[in-house]
Parts: sequence; C-alpha cells; structure tokens
Amino acid sequence: MARNTATLAILSIVVATLLLASAPREAQAITCGQVASYVSPCIPYAQKGGAIPPRCCSGVRGLNGAASTTLARQQACSCLKSLASGSLPYATSIPSKCGVSIPYRISPSTDCTKVR
Repeated sequence: MARNTATLAILSIVVATLLLASAPREAQAITCGQVASYVSPCIPYAQKGGAIPPRCCSGVRGLNGAASTTLARQQACSCLKSLASGSLPYATSIPSKCGVSIPYRISPSTDCTKVR
C-alpha cells in the first residue's frame, strides 16, 4: 500500500511538471528590470542624440527577440513608455537607427494594450 502511494505521488509530480512545461509561452513575462538591462547602453543616445552606441543596437535586438509573445511585447512597451516619459527625446528613433522593427512607437502616448 505504501509503495502504491509513493508511486502515485511520483507520478503526480511528473504529470504536474509536464503540464507546467507545456504551458503556453504566452504567460511568460518580461520585467522592466530586464527591459532596462537591454536598453541601458542606449540612454546616452536617447538623452543627447549623436552616434548610436553599437551595444545599444545589440540590446535593442536582444530585447526584440526576448519579447516574443504578445504579453511580453505589451510589457516591454509599457516599460519603454515609462522610460520615454523622462527626458529622452531621441528614444523614438532608436529602433529604426538600429534596423529593428518593433510593432509600436516608443512614446509616452503609445497605447501598449493594442500591441500584438
């Protein structure tokens, strides 16, 4: 009896693990800390313009790749929107200068709930 209970418990853990592993990726989030980490090399350009740092573009490409679901893109948008609301007048031009296409404009007026 104890052996059957132990086997059933192990089987339950395995099934639960498999279910969690196969959960849709849509539920995965991206944090503002992660977004800030990706785009921190862009801050000097976003503030003053000039030459865009190569590390900025690699960060933008990395963020674009990491935000691979609708939820993650919406969260990244919200974080970037908050960053852009400060004194970063050149932030909107960063994606195009880096040759990265994102589905929204980096602007305090962007409605991130409409990003897909």
